[in-house]
Amino acid sequence: MHAVVDHVDALTPAWLTEALRSRGHDLVVTAVASEQIGTGQMGTAHRLHLTYEGADGPPTLVAKLPAGDEETRRAIAAGYRNEVGFYLHLVDTLDVSAPRCWYAAISDDALDFVLLLDDLAPRVPGVQADGCSLPQAEDAVRNLARLHASRWNDESLVELGFLGRRNQRNAKHLARMLDESTEAFVARYRGAGLDGADAATLREVADVIVAWQLDRPEPFTVIHGDYRLENLMFPPAGDGVVAVDWQGVSLGLPGRDLAFFVSTSFEVDTRRAFEAQLVDGYHAELVAHGVDGYDRDRCLDDYRFGQLQGPLTNIVGCMYATGVRSATSDLMFLTMNRRYCAAIRDLDSVGAVRR
Repeated sequence: MHAVVDHVDALTPAWLTEALRSRGHDLVVTAVASEQIGTGQMGTAHRLHLTYEGADGPPTLVAKLPAGDEETRRAIAAGYRNEVGFYLHLVDTLDVSAPRCWYAAISDDALDFVLLLDDLAPRVPGVQADGCSLPQAEDAVRNLARLHASRWNDESLVELGFLGRRNQRNAKHLARMLDESTEAFVARYRGAGLDGADAATLREVADVIVAWQLDRPEPFTVIHGDYRLENLMFPPAGDGVVAVDWQGVSLGLPGRDLAFFVSTSFEVDTRRAFEAQLVDGYHAELVAHGVDGYDRDRCLDDYRFGQLQGPLTNIVGCMYATGVRSATSDLMFLTMNRRYCAAIRDLDSVGAVRR
């Protein structure tokens, strides 16, 4: 295997040439310049501007690399392993719009990894605090349904070790992380935008999160786990969204992805107005791509149940983020929290676990 590096300065022309040629790309890189892009909370991303000898290659690629110290990386190493596994072993079997991968490698301990991906410009990521339009949401939901339909209830997915199903042990481990992260989140943001009702909702979610993870083992499929606006690249006009940041990929209830996307993409009143329409569109796309025996009422109930994906992803992600805390990141985390807490209460999603 070609060497794995952990810093953009190591992506020299010689290293890039060897990496690309190891994946069958007959290219020789003669020069590279880089610029950091995005505000990733679990790693870093850099746009590489490349010059080649002879044959034409992509003028730019995006390099994804780890971030943080060794202790931090160990805490989120499973996410690194998931994303590299997604590009090496899974993406080609899925009907989903995701970046083309030119190179992927990870160290045995999963603390270091490199991904070289298509640069998706002129697409731009969504902005969580700004929300999105209904047509953009419909485009994203169709892409999500195609992802889920691709390997619906496919037992062979279990053979991919990085896609293990939840069991009592790992459900309890994640529950401990959520419980600790919830108290830290409440302490950090109390008086800075987090109201008492939302804090109470977060604690209710933490109380039932073990049961939530283990309930509803079917239907299952490949889920993104963090399907939200800032992990989606939208074209300047029309359809054509591309999903990025696959560190949360796993096997699970498809309604979890749908709930997280819809509840975090709109202000509360707008979500209330559009959510039935978006659930209907998602269900229709599943049926169009071969999913049967899954009626609209079950789909809607799984959407209600799936709302707890919001705190699980956002709160743990916030407190384990490797990115530098900023006013922008605070606004993102608080905006998502306010929106999905309202959805959890509107839909009595905690009650769906306790019933």
